[in-house]
Amino acid sequence: MTTNPALFYIFSAVMLLAAFRVITARSPVYAALYLVLSFFSAACVWMLLRAEFLSIALILVYVGAVMVLFLFVVMMLDINTDTLREGFWKHAPVAGLVGLVIALEMAAVLIPGFNLRSAPAPDLDDVKLGNTKLLGIEIYTQYLYPLEIAAVLLLVAIIAAIALTLRRRKDSKYINPAEQVKARKADRVRLVKMQPTVELPDPVATPGEQP
Repeated sequence: MTTNPALFYIFSAVMLLAAFRVITARSPVYAALYLVLSFFSAACVWMLLRAEFLSIALILVYVGAVMVLFLFVVMMLDINTDTLREGFWKHAPVAGLVGLVIALEMAAVLIPGFNLRSAPAPDLDDVKLGNTKLLGIEIYTQYLYPLEIAAVLLLVAIIAAIALTLRRRKDSKYINPAEQVKARKADRVRLVKMQPTVELPDPVATPGEQP
């Protein structure tokens, strides 16, 4: 056995073990970390298959952004897993049966694709260019307009998300720090001059006088 098949089996075994631990780990943090390990193993398998772009994209997008966000959310929420696991074994047989059916369907669809006798012979010139460069040439020449449309849709989604988070509630009180910094004494206190007033004492009635 050469080096590449041995590495393929090692990374595949680690990926399967990590994927199994994702659904069996009791702690959500451990499950997220095992999912990161599974992504790394899948990226290594893609690298062995000479899919460099997919491997780098998997690490940068999922491991570098999505899973870090998952870890922050899980650690901040402090989810109680005991209540979530109630009734797990009651539904385990049905879930296992559904998973087995899905695995058989995926095997029936994917196994014919591994028939190497019907695979076309690769072009040597294309192999020298590399997958990333070939993918870039295809995207920015033949699929340029779909790429621009996808970029516009993502930009609209980003602007919509920002607009939704910046909505100001009417019942919430807001203090502008810039206005507080620019506050002056003349704007806060006003001195008013008033004429002094003296109250006269009440007249005291003398004896013999009628009020």
